[in-house]
Amino acid sequence: MYSLSLNGNWEMKKKGDIEVLPATVPGSVYNDLLNNGLIDDPFFRDNEYKALKISCHDFEYTRTFIISDKIIKSNRVYLLCMGLDTLCEIYINDLHISNTSNMHRTYEFDIKQYIKTGENRIKIVFNSPVNYVTHMDDIDHLVSSSCAVRGISHIRKASCMFGWDWGPKLPDMGIWRDISIIYGNSGRISDMYVRSHSDNGKYILDIELENDIFSENCDFENKITVTDDEGNSFLTNSKSDFASLTIENPKIWWPNGYGSQPLYTVKNELYINGAIADCKTLTIGLREIKVNRDTVCDGTKFEFSVNGISIFAMGADYIIEDNILARCNKEKTEQLILDCIDANYNIIRVWGGGIYPEDYFFDLCDKYGLLVWQDFMFANAMYNYDKKFLDNIENEIRDNVKRLRHHACLAIWCGNNEIEELWDGRWKKKDMGTPKLKADYIKIFEAFLPNLAEKYDPDRFYWQSSPSSTGSFDNPSSEQHGDMHYWGVWHADEPFTAFRDLYPRLMTEFGLQSFPDYKTIKSFTLPEDRNIFSYVMEAHQKSLTGNTKIMNYIGMLYKYPKNLEALVYVSQLIQAEGIKYGVEHWRRNRGRCMGALYWQLNDCWPVASWSSIDSFGRWKALHYIAKRFYSPIMISACEDNTKVSLWLCNETLDTVCGKVVWRLIKGNEELLSGEIFTEIKPLSSAKTYDFDFLEQLATDDELRSTVLEYRFIVESNVISEGTQCFVKYKHFTFLNPNIKTKVFEEDGKLNITVSVDNFAKFVRLDLSETDCVFSDNYFDLTGGETKTVYIKRADKNVDIETLNKQLTVTSLFDTY
Repeated sequence: MYSLSLNGNWEMKKKGDIEVLPATVPGSVYNDLLNNGLIDDPFFRDNEYKALKISCHDFEYTRTFIISDKIIKSNRVYLLCMGLDTLCEIYINDLHISNTSNMHRTYEFDIKQYIKTGENRIKIVFNSPVNYVTHMDDIDHLVSSSCAVRGISHIRKASCMFGWDWGPKLPDMGIWRDISIIYGNSGRISDMYVRSHSDNGKYILDIELENDIFSENCDFENKITVTDDEGNSFLTNSKSDFASLTIENPKIWWPNGYGSQPLYTVKNELYINGAIADCKTLTIGLREIKVNRDTVCDGTKFEFSVNGISIFAMGADYIIEDNILARCNKEKTEQLILDCIDANYNIIRVWGGGIYPEDYFFDLCDKYGLLVWQDFMFANAMYNYDKKFLDNIENEIRDNVKRLRHHACLAIWCGNNEIEELWDGRWKKKDMGTPKLKADYIKIFEAFLPNLAEKYDPDRFYWQSSPSSTGSFDNPSSEQHGDMHYWGVWHADEPFTAFRDLYPRLMTEFGLQSFPDYKTIKSFTLPEDRNIFSYVMEAHQKSLTGNTKIMNYIGMLYKYPKNLEALVYVSQLIQAEGIKYGVEHWRRNRGRCMGALYWQLNDCWPVASWSSIDSFGRWKALHYIAKRFYSPIMISACEDNTKVSLWLCNETLDTVCGKVVWRLIKGNEELLSGEIFTEIKPLSSAKTYDFDFLEQLATDDELRSTVLEYRFIVESNVISEGTQCFVKYKHFTFLNPNIKTKVFEEDGKLNITVSVDNFAKFVRLDLSETDCVFSDNYFDLTGGETKTVYIKRADKNVDIETLNKQLTVTSLFDTY
């Protein structure tokens, strides 16, 4: 098959207008209006509310294209639309081709009878998604997110584009993925499904082939070449719908932290009557992934097993990277994935209220070893079970499962986000919905979707909802079965110490909010807006009473910050400390709990949210501290008044030997110290020390001025470390740390050595005008100690002079 791309220059206009504007495809209405200077940045101040009105209009996109004699004479000619958002009417040469209604689907239309030699014209009309969903909701009200435009479950479009408790109401439209004309004479490869399994040290590839042969009585053959990352090839041919191939001495794919990620290329060439007609290439990894749900004495396990090894899942939940999807690209996504790897993730959960990510997202997860939990795109809403809806979602599921199932990283399909829990919880308590809609839930997510998943990807585990225990509304967030979401911390204002009362099998959502970087706040505000309760700041806080909650959590642990910059910094500390508190607890209970994924990794616009990386790619405190609590080898402290236990966690495949070193310090005086040589077995956690410092902490003054410092050292290298105070930070007697820095260049790196005279908590380095990521940040230093960090990457060139000029240093002492 051949292809004629229709990407590139188009024209667009609001339906009914005379003025035509230049447009770019792939793209969107908002993106084109921004590029033409016709709307203000919808992310600035409260411009979102003005931009929303644009989505109440219809828009037309048009372009011309040239059809050659070769195309006209081809046996088959199709219009291939990889992504149309969402309610479209398609015309070629003023002849109606079809309508579409699902941004998640791939559409293909036979257009041979509609085209002519020479110049042709295509027009795609995008009808208002806002007008449609509100009209349909007037007819048939379906409950959905209270933060979104009403009626959103009536349309198959990214739900969060209509608003969420972290996202703006900007339901864009447009040709958001590639569009082309494909044509050919003899036939094409319709599908190729590569299944693999291990067999006595070898890997067997079973390849299911689907060819579309255009003429009868043709001689066809599929020639398949499998090539490893060193160029070694394995060949097989097939004249049927099946081929099999054995890989001797296979190279096994592992998630990040457990091994390497070798990949194989599978190239399928279709020959018809001796001439090549089509070619399709997939990249695969050889591994076996299962979800272990074995019965145990107090329930059932829920853990990922990769190549026979049960892993502790460490990562976060992923949302769309920009509410204007046209601004997303592979380079941004790769940096985000690398940020995950840098923070020691081994998994990422694609949340069900957005989109099925681009192919390159999964390519990158394959490359870097990030398992993917993939929700189907249903979230926090009621859905009506009828033939039109089922036909639409069946095509959507088929398209995306077939597109993605070959990826080594793909670990699980999940039916939806939180719908089962809502039916069992909030909706039940408020008597929302109808018995029919509740029954429809079971039909869709526990019958229809699992059957589709089994049909198109039988080797992958399907899970009905997140969270869920056994399905059918049976205590969906149970600690005994399945996965759990916990929002008592944050939504119910519980202190994050509540995390230690939970022993879930797998925690897939929990979180605390913080403000984005102060530079990010400046990007969407004017000086007069910079108060967290101003109209503009609250416009960039989509969680009800969110800023009040942030202040509440700050008040639990910290003194009142002296200004907005200090408040932003401290908000990030309560977020990081809270998530750390939960993850360390669950890692100490490895075996009972087998994973912790916090909400959320990223933002789609500048906003106060649960993310660890803001919309500019700036790391919050949480992401730096996640790098520590997701470290494969981690030491942590579990405190209870004057009692402390030290634990080691080892999420590697090797036994690790080293020493635990600790000091009890008051001011600069060492009260007690000790060390112990120990080993920690692979894939385990173990307690190494139990202390009771009752004698040393007998008075309020001693409680308020004493800190425990602890480290795990392997071959003279500090692998993991931390400090533990015995009172809340707002009650601790911090002395001025007198932080000093020395900047120098060595081995091509810009280094900063930080020294302190007294205990400094959460030392933060930043550059005033440059974005950068440091090798470590938000770290603690006890009096007289030094630490050297370096700049790992920056958004512009930084030299010694720039570093000295722009470097700022903050610790908790500086916030009040």
